[in-house]
Amino acid sequence: MNKVFKNIILTFAIGCVVFVIGQYLSNGFKYDTTSQFIEYFIFYQLYAFVLGFSNMTFFSYMERRKWMSGQYVKRVLLGILGSTLITLLGLFLLRAFTSVVYFGNSFSFFISNETWKGYSFGLWITLTIVSIFHVVYFYNRYQKNKLKEQKVIAGTASAKFDALKNQLDPHFLFNSLNVLTSLIEENPDNAQKFTTSLSKVYRYVLEQKNKDLVTVDEELKFAKTYMSLLKMRFEDSIIFDIPKQATNPESKVVPLSLQLLLENAVKHNIVTSSKPLHIKIYETNGSLVVENNLQTKEIVKKSSGVGLENIKQRYQLLTNKRVVINQSQNDFMVAIPILTKEIVIMKQIPKQQLDDSYVRARKHVEELKEFYYNLISYCIVIPFLIFINYKTSWDYKWFFFPMFGWAVGISFHAYKVFVNDGMLGKSWEEKKIKKFMEEDNQKRWN
Repeated sequence: MNKVFKNIILTFAIGCVVFVIGQYLSNGFKYDTTSQFIEYFIFYQLYAFVLGFSNMTFFSYMERRKWMSGQYVKRVLLGILGSTLITLLGLFLLRAFTSVVYFGNSFSFFISNETWKGYSFGLWITLTIVSIFHVVYFYNRYQKNKLKEQKVIAGTASAKFDALKNQLDPHFLFNSLNVLTSLIEENPDNAQKFTTSLSKVYRYVLEQKNKDLVTVDEELKFAKTYMSLLKMRFEDSIIFDIPKQATNPESKVVPLSLQLLLENAVKHNIVTSSKPLHIKIYETNGSLVVENNLQTKEIVKKSSGVGLENIKQRYQLLTNKRVVINQSQNDFMVAIPILTKEIVIMKQIPKQQLDDSYVRARKHVEELKEFYYNLISYCIVIPFLIFINYKTSWDYKWFFFPMFGWAVGISFHAYKVFVNDGMLGKSWEEKKIKKFMEEDNQKRWN
């Protein structure tokens, strides 16, 4: 629907509401003739149209301006001040036009008979509506920014996690080819066996590297296969101690974490028959530990930083638990957190927000909180405004305007929170989502 046409409908609706309020406060809907009723109604619509469109134009201008993140108060103050000046100017021109053109009075007569009373009703009505517009605008903007922020965070985390996982493929292949090159020179027979086993191991790398988590049993099984490759090269120079299976079949770790830690241990330590490297894998205190005796190489090539740092960053994106690194004079130990099924589900919620019942329930609870805050604010502010009105000018009961406008907003808010079906309810929302998805799919295929 065209924006101008929407604004016309909106100003007409506002004019009808203001007409009802104004007539109720003045003559109580008492008219001598039908033409008098039509005349009053047309004048109210004229005022609503001029004041409504002028304020909408100003509001659109304010919305188009670039505001800094800390200028929300300035934005509101300038908005209210601008609306006040525009409304007063509009009322003055409308009243002058009515007096001079419609009633045939002179402009000097109009000026001499002008009082504040002729402006107070229109000003209070306009400021009430403008205030509601500002509340709705900033609330929608807050929700959009919140959603945008969550999408950016989720997108960044997802992209970073994918990038970390994609490091594993070339990293593993590069290091395995280095081992193969060494074996060809040292032991050609083992090099052939290594090539055959490498194909099986590399298949696991390709299958598991795109997963967020794998079971500890799967990782232990792969670690044993990878250890067999290392044994082909180092033979008795390397000794492994590894459990057959995990204590909890449901426990999980990030994929290829053991392979990276085993590779890291071999890369940074002396591995000879005179100084064998002892690597032990075990569970303790909810962690899977890889421990080795420390016999650091004197000259080590500059580390690429992929191995251990990769594991740490992937865990940071999945859980609050951290990878623990402990180095003593004789030993080096890395403990990676074992994640339970419950933690995995909780951490995977952002990836299935649209279908997850937990997120829907949480969203509904937040909407309920917002509604109750809105209702409590209404119950506190409105009596205060009534008291102010009573103490200042009780003859003119202007508190009706904010009370009525705010009540309408609360009614819409209540409908949104408590009505799960019907017009604009859950069924309508699901139908619209389905419709837009189908239209989008059709556009992609056409």
